[in-house]
Amino acid sequence: MDADAAESAQVSAHLAEVRTRIATATRDAGRPEGSVRLIAVSKTFDAPHIRPALEAGQRLFGENRVQEARAKWPELTADHSDVELHLIGPLQTNKVRDALGLFDVIHTLDRESLAVALAKEMARLEGRPAPRLLVQVNTGEEPQKAGIPPLDADAFLARCRETHGLVIDGLMCIPPADEPAAAHFALLATIARRNGLATLSMGMSGDYETAIQLGATHVRVGSAIFGHR
Repeated sequence: MDADAAESAQVSAHLAEVRTRIATATRDAGRPEGSVRLIAVSKTFDAPHIRPALEAGQRLFGENRVQEARAKWPELTADHSDVELHLIGPLQTNKVRDALGLFDVIHTLDRESLAVALAKEMARLEGRPAPRLLVQVNTGEEPQKAGIPPLDADAFLARCRETHGLVIDGLMCIPPADEPAAAHFALLATIARRNGLATLSMGMSGDYETAIQLGATHVRVGSAIFGHR
C-alpha cells in the first residue's frame, strides 16, 4: 500500500470510529438514533485529504476561513453536490457576501455589526436560500475569544430577530481549554431552551461525547478524523 492509500485508509478508519462513538454516546444519553450530526472539520486540509471522508459518505464539513473554503470546495462539491458546508471560524463583515454564497450554515454570528451585515446581504439573495445562522456564545467570557457574553445572549438574540429580521437556528460555543467542558455545554443548553432554539453546536475531538450527553445536535470533530495539522 502506497502512502496516499494508507492515509486514505486511516481517514476512513478514524471516521468510522468517531461515528461509532457518537452512536454509542447518543444511545447512552437516551436520545434518538441520528439526533447528533457530525461536522468533519476539514480546515487547513487540502482536497486529497478530504476525499476519503467524502467517499466514506461524510457530507457535513466545517471550515474556518471563507478564502480557504472558496479555494477548495467548488472542486469537491462538483462531484458531491449534497455536501453541507459549515463556517465554524470568525466571519469578517467584508466577507459576508462570499460566505452567503459558499456556506449552508454559519456558526459564528458574534456581534451586532455582523448581524447588520448579514441582514443587509440576505436581503439581496432574491429567493436563493439563505444559510442557517447560529449565535456564538463566549461561555467562559474569555477576552481573547469571540462570542456574546452569556448574560447578553438573550438581548442579542432578541435584537437579531426583532431588529435585524434574522432567523436564528441555534447556538455555538467553544469552552475554555483549561476548564471542564460540561458546565459550559450545560450553560449553552440552558440559554437555548430559554430562547426556543433547537440547534446546539458544541463538542470537539476531545469532548464531543460529553457534549452529546448535554444535548449537542452538532459536534465538530477534526483531529480525531484527519489527524493533527
